[in-house]
Amino acid sequence: MIELKQDRLIFRFPEVHDEARVSIEFQRTLRIPDDDREYPLPPGLGRFPLRHVDDFVANVPGSWIEHGGVMLPMYQSEALWVNFSGGYPCAVKVATGKIDAVTGKTLRPGLGRRPQNYVAIPEQPWLDGYCVEQGVIRQFVAMPLGAGYTAEEQITGEAEHGGLQVLVYPMKAEAYERLRSQPMEFGRSIFAGEMLCRSATFEGMGLAPGGRMRQQIFDDPHDLEDWDQAHVSRCFVHLANSLVWRQITDEHPPTVPPTAREYANAGLPWFEYYDDHLSAVRGSGILDKLKSVVQLGSEKGDVPVPENASVQGMPIVELRKGLRKGQVREGRF
Repeated sequence: MIELKQDRLIFRFPEVHDEARVSIEFQRTLRIPDDDREYPLPPGLGRFPLRHVDDFVANVPGSWIEHGGVMLPMYQSEALWVNFSGGYPCAVKVATGKIDAVTGKTLRPGLGRRPQNYVAIPEQPWLDGYCVEQGVIRQFVAMPLGAGYTAEEQITGEAEHGGLQVLVYPMKAEAYERLRSQPMEFGRSIFAGEMLCRSATFEGMGLAPGGRMRQQIFDDPHDLEDWDQAHVSRCFVHLANSLVWRQITDEHPPTVPPTAREYANAGLPWFEYYDDHLSAVRGSGILDKLKSVVQLGSEKGDVPVPENASVQGMPIVELRKGLRKGQVREGRF
């Protein structure tokens, strides 16, 4: 069962366990420079508004009605990250245009470990982009379908699906109870509350690879058999061009986010996240071969992003998870 509450998708599996629940939201953020440097995590600038597609059947394409789900507004070249919260373990597959954001392969039902085609919650607090190398992602950046920039178009040659697709599998109840009985602290997020440290013609939108960011996609610490693959909930998240969002919903889209340079000039923090007890997946050779928005734009003779100046010297806040109870973390000096 999926519910939309306060611009969050709430996935519940009461038939599996009373506590089987995970919350997913889509955070507005800075588009980091696409200059082949590796940047820390940018902040969250608030949730994207989410609306039921079924509430606007007269104003959206027929394919959106078929896919169901929800929609959110994005400006061209705007970035987002996906925020996960909840203490009950779930395996979450995230795809863009039905291309798996972890493996680069076509989205298919089911979970796999070689390679791992999902992220494990709560160990993975967020996902900012495509897993191109171990410890490195390329940021999710919105681009119009049909222009050739999206991951979907670069891999399949077609601009068919667009949007984001999310599939959630809960942990089996017996596996959860076994974990919960272990003496080590389990299932606690690094934050007690929200993870917010961090007239036009209709135009479909998809996601394309942007700048490089330091982020680990963690190896699943559980056994594949611990996941209940008999129960799955899935949601299609459609991306509406912000210029037509008002035509669809009669609501104003959010304001344009600041640029990375404006944010850095204000002296506001960026973030580094570590978990000392988890390893990271190696990254996808398929996704690593994709061209970024700026790289492809240069080849086309286009300027697909309005501002791409490099930034440096920004303050960085280190976030750590995984220290054992009573353990003292060594700092840098």
